[in-house]
Amino acid sequence: MKAANFKLPELGGADGATPEQAKIRFRICADSGLLRHAVPEDYGGFATSYQQLVEYHTALGEKTHDPGLMLALNAHLWGAVFPILRFGNEAQKKYWLPQLLDGEWIGGHAITEPHAGSDIQAMKTFVTATTAGYELNGHKRYITNTPVADIMVVYAKEAGSGLISAFIVKRDDKGASFQDGPTVKGCTTATMGDIILSGCLLPEDRALGASGAGGTLIQLALELERAFIFAGISGVMQWQLQQTVSFARNRMSGTAPLSQCQAIAHKIAGMKLRLETTRLWIQRCAALLDEGRRITSESAQAKLYASEAFLQSSLDAVHIQGARGMENNLTELVADAVAGRLMSGSSEVQKNIIAAMLGVGAQK
Repeated sequence: MKAANFKLPELGGADGATPEQAKIRFRICADSGLLRHAVPEDYGGFATSYQQLVEYHTALGEKTHDPGLMLALNAHLWGAVFPILRFGNEAQKKYWLPQLLDGEWIGGHAITEPHAGSDIQAMKTFVTATTAGYELNGHKRYITNTPVADIMVVYAKEAGSGLISAFIVKRDDKGASFQDGPTVKGCTTATMGDIILSGCLLPEDRALGASGAGGTLIQLALELERAFIFAGISGVMQWQLQQTVSFARNRMSGTAPLSQCQAIAHKIAGMKLRLETTRLWIQRCAALLDEGRRITSESAQAKLYASEAFLQSSLDAVHIQGARGMENNLTELVADAVAGRLMSGSSEVQKNIIAAMLGVGAQK
């Protein structure tokens, strides 16, 4: 399939999804080629640019207005596909990538734990070397795609050194349990759950990247996720804006449309400004990556701005439409936007990254 033949999938609205429905929706997207952008042709990709990836993800968001679907796709791409592409050896790339790109396998990455979120040094999942490979023990929580995932890139501390390493774990590995739940209220079409590792034995070829390099893998994966998860959501914001403008033009307030009220017009202007600024940040990240550059600070700024913008615009859309806004799924977008401030690191975490890149803030 060529990028030029890409067609957007016909998907339903954001009404929540069972694991089976989530798999169907995911594979429709895969069949449409959405997972192949910015991946070399040698591994089944389209060899397109990051800027083209943004274009297609934005269009998907506008068509489906479903942030949960965006979260699921991005967890698969930046949590599994790109870490394997960037850090896997040739055998790993040729074995894992074809099934991940065609949607035969669904993936993600497992970082968060019940008592460890953004502070990866608080991680309590441990790995011990064995004569045959590795043994993992630990508990991961709120992991996107877990109920439907076939594989996960799991991060664990090495016993003794405390350094973090990455491993590819399959659903059917002995000692691995991919569980359905607990769930959260936002982005409900992205399935979520726990991963329990109890004496999970892995062969040597499941280690991803160099020993102790897991921290680097995490940071690079999150840089990409932060930069592009809002590519699709910017499409949702475009749809949100269109719905709000249409309502304001057609709803009468006395003898004039609501859109002629200056207070309402100013709120809508703010929504437009936030949408376009979000797009500019995402495009900036894509352009830098296409030049082969790092986006540590830029992706943090993009994610910080976009997540706060999405929340404010979601609140404004409901406020402008009043009871009508609470009748349709615009209120669900408020919950999605609250989740957006937390995913891939909270707004405070992004500020810490930006400050650190400037050489200010608390130093560890």
